[in-house]
Amino acid sequence: MFGFKNIFNNQVNIMTTEDILVEEIQEFNNSDKRAWMITGDKYYRVENDIDNRKITRKTEEGEITDYSKANNKLSHGFMKNLVDEKIAYLLTKDYSLDCNDKKYTEKVKDVLGKYFQYKLAHLGTESSNKGIAWLQVYIDEQGKLGTMLIPSEQCVPLWRDNTHTELDGLIRFYLITVFEGKEKKKVTKVEYYTENEVSFYILKDDQLIRDIETNEGGPILHYKSGEEWKSWGKVPFIAFKNNRLEYPDVKFIKSLVDDYDKSRSDVSNFIEEVKNLIYVLKGYGGENLGEFMRDLNYYGAIKIDDPEHGGVDTLNPTMDIQAAKEHFEQLKRDINEFGGGVTKDLDKFGSSPSGIALKFLYSGLDLKCNHLEVEFKQAFEQLLYFINIYLSETGQGNYQNEKIEIIFNRDITINETEAINNINNSQDILSLETLITQHPYVSDVEEELKRVQAERLEKAKERAKMFGSDRFSQIEGEGNEE
Repeated sequence: MFGFKNIFNNQVNIMTTEDILVEEIQEFNNSDKRAWMITGDKYYRVENDIDNRKITRKTEEGEITDYSKANNKLSHGFMKNLVDEKIAYLLTKDYSLDCNDKKYTEKVKDVLGKYFQYKLAHLGTESSNKGIAWLQVYIDEQGKLGTMLIPSEQCVPLWRDNTHTELDGLIRFYLITVFEGKEKKKVTKVEYYTENEVSFYILKDDQLIRDIETNEGGPILHYKSGEEWKSWGKVPFIAFKNNRLEYPDVKFIKSLVDDYDKSRSDVSNFIEEVKNLIYVLKGYGGENLGEFMRDLNYYGAIKIDDPEHGGVDTLNPTMDIQAAKEHFEQLKRDINEFGGGVTKDLDKFGSSPSGIALKFLYSGLDLKCNHLEVEFKQAFEQLLYFINIYLSETGQGNYQNEKIEIIFNRDITINETEAINNINNSQDILSLETLITQHPYVSDVEEELKRVQAERLEKAKERAKMFGSDRFSQIEGEGNEE
């Protein structure tokens, strides 16, 4: 139970646990954090605010939408590009695990599964768009440990500390579709997790009632081991944060993206509306401007009542294209800079930048990814807690005190020729493993090391045979020991 469960005990009307849960859900729904989650997800899907833009005009009856005016809505996918760039850079290359105990490393990899890298990329996208991503830990029907990404807007964390590192509890709420007779309805399910148990509810009319269809509403322990129900001892949810503030990337550049969308849409509207000419009417005898334009478009001519003083002149409207272009270009640079993207001004660095120039190009992206990496490493440490319990309970060993670190291998664009030359020049200084790690053609370092060692062993055998040396059997024995 979370820390403030007895906060109203001295009041006349004591609030129950269910009352507090409802209060927390309502507060979260109205919070700034959840609003940014929805916004971040929309902008990643290129559903920007410009899509809701209306052109209005004032009348005697009030302000109304003017459908006769051009209303182009140009949404630009800056957020999708920036987030995809960030995830591709940090979380698409296979991760590595650094540990002295190789058997433990293999067991952790086996528990995580071969698709954990794919899951990491999804967690990165979710946290970048919503500020925080949630990974639920569970034991499946086969008794194996599994993890599942839960949408962030469904999770209400109840933090134990101000730094948001340890959970006191977590509420998950989500909508499902049910049929009552022939009527289709939406029902809000609520799950409340503590460090020891989980309870199930249905939210109806701002009240929680036990969901008897799900384990009779609980509370029940977290998972079943054989025939015995057990608890993790911690809330089985892990927070993968985007940054210390738990805000999505869109928060820091939304105003710039909105201005770019609006400015480009305004220019598009202007081009569509002016039709290159503005007509100046003198002594026109028509009833209204609508009639004038109708006659002009249909007949290609107009009638003039006063040929002496009447007539039609035209103005050729112009637009300061250069000023608009400079504004757009500056907005793009600002979005890229404050959004932490890779600098695109290659005209300043040449077509094949290398060394310091490449580091400068990636400096903004590196800085942004550093924050994400710190948060994800912290989350991985929490995930190891559950993995170690699982390994212990399945008889695979006690690794509670074993140190293991996850390494994210960044996919940086490099000058391959320069990198290979640097590796060759470092052969007498650095270890083989370090050199292979930095080689641009290597994707799996551990597998490549095995291949290199196998090839070296084979060459040694051939040399031993060539010179008739009895060293052959010794070399083979050493290889088997490895």
